[in-house]
Amino acid sequence: MLYSDVIESFVSATKDVMSEELTGIYLHGSLAMGCFNPEKSDIDLIVIVEKDISDIQKMTFLNQIVALNSKAPEKGLEISIVKRKYCRPFIYPTPFELHFSPMHLQWFYEDPESYVAHMKGEDKDLAAHFMIIRQYGITLYGEEIENVFAEVPREAYIDSIWEDVKGAEEDIKAEPVYVILNLCRALAYLQNGICLSKLEGGKWGLSHLHDEFYPVIAEAMGCYQTGREMNMEEGQLWAFAERMLASIKKYM
Repeated sequence: MLYSDVIESFVSATKDVMSEELTGIYLHGSLAMGCFNPEKSDIDLIVIVEKDISDIQKMTFLNQIVALNSKAPEKGLEISIVKRKYCRPFIYPTPFELHFSPMHLQWFYEDPESYVAHMKGEDKDLAAHFMIIRQYGITLYGEEIENVFAEVPREAYIDSIWEDVKGAEEDIKAEPVYVILNLCRALAYLQNGICLSKLEGGKWGLSHLHDEFYPVIAEAMGCYQTGREMNMEEGQLWAFAERMLASIKKYM
């Protein structure tokens, strides 16, 4: 597996810090789904714990994760820690104990105590993450997936993916590849009930959507697989996002 050294170090650090509170560690996202690109993908991990973890544990964990993040791909590590009682039965929006991603690194550097104290709450994205774990996830340590994660209700999953795509008309300017492929897989779920990776979503779009979308989707897939920058007029991108959102709303 790509970045196996980073993943093994993560598992070791998490076991050391969480100790008896640890239920399991699970890999999801593109690395678990077989479409990982080091230039476009992050490493997605979920840690499940049995009970509360202390601020001391959180700080120790974060110090190790921040150091490990420098060895990860460019987009880094994305990690959430969740209590087991919110996974079965599934609670939505899902409470989390701690979250880490590179977008919050500056906050941690500037005020780690504040980060530890306040980086907790509810996250609608966890519904989508748990859905992927149930279908594609890899158990890195601990209890098996089916014993920890209940089914995600369709209504919760739809609301979760809508939260992710609803700003597509603006977001597509900054992250065209991600947004295009994400819109495709969102519509694939709504139309056909299938849960796809971004790359599989693009393939679905090429075979199921109108021919006028083909150049946009094909370009996004090529960029996703090679790491090159997308070369397409802003007007085309916006029009694609507008039409896709209209279709998604119709099926919701």
